[in-house]
Amino acid sequence: MWSYDFDRIDPSAQQKVVIVQAINYGNLWHWRWIAQHYGFTAVRDTLSAIPATELRPRVRRLAALLFGIERFNYAPRGTH
Repeated sequence: MWSYDFDRIDPSAQQKVVIVQAINYGNLWHWRWIAQHYGFTAVRDTLSAIPATELRPRVRRLAALLFGIERFNYAPRGTH
């Protein structure tokens, strides 16, 4: 999360940002931290609700396995 100012970010208020950035750019330690901090279910629900394109393809597959995500939210083309 190199692009964020850690002195100003509120992990509770910006839960989605923290989870998505940690999944995309963090290592296993970061993944464990978000699972412990927010809870396994909250991480899974957050990742299931965002557009699948917000996650890098390789990371998406691993996150699906580790967090038990059966389906990501695939937005149809032209919705952005």
